[in-house]
Amino acid sequence: MTQQHQARFITFEGIDGAGKSTHIGFVSDYLRQRGVNLVSSREPGGTQLGEKLRELLLHEKMHLETEALLMFASRREHIAQVIAPALELGEWVISDRFSDASFAYQGGGRGLDISKMEALEAWVHPHLQPDLTFLFDVPLAVARARLDATRALDKFEQEQADFFAATRNEYLRRAAQFPARFRIIDSTQSIADIQVQLAQLLDDLLEKSLVTR
Repeated sequence: MTQQHQARFITFEGIDGAGKSTHIGFVSDYLRQRGVNLVSSREPGGTQLGEKLRELLLHEKMHLETEALLMFASRREHIAQVIAPALELGEWVISDRFSDASFAYQGGGRGLDISKMEALEAWVHPHLQPDLTFLFDVPLAVARARLDATRALDKFEQEQADFFAATRNEYLRRAAQFPARFRIIDSTQSIADIQVQLAQLLDDLLEKSLVTR
């Protein structure tokens, strides 16, 4: 008999400047060092079509509902081409953002009716949710200060404080709604302290995913 890890789907969420991207590489390396085969991807994007949609979504002005629909269109392709096939092969999937981001940005920040977001979620992935979602949370002032002033900001990063306050609030509402999969990370901590916390959470997930064959 041998022990293997069942496939798991992990997502990273947070407002722009929260610091989530800093830790994706750490999590990927940590899991690979423990024998996990994984795929790391992002949203919007993750596929050839998704990356084309990403350019439009991050830089072109459009109607709010168009934006939401394109986000979920990109997500459907991402699930079909990357996420579902990897999980079926027993691989773990790490995604920089998933549907929680649409609820936070288009629902919270833009003000789109949450019931419309729920309908899109139920249509695009009725039976798929992350096993674990890391929500990197920081005060707005900290997040804004962290944005890289040396590069051109996308249209979301250029939004005002009230947009990000509403986005953050929706993230926290989602975390309260789904406490079993969300883990809120205080991203004002040092990188080293955050990585200790991430390692503990990953060890727990690894232990729970073990199966004997």
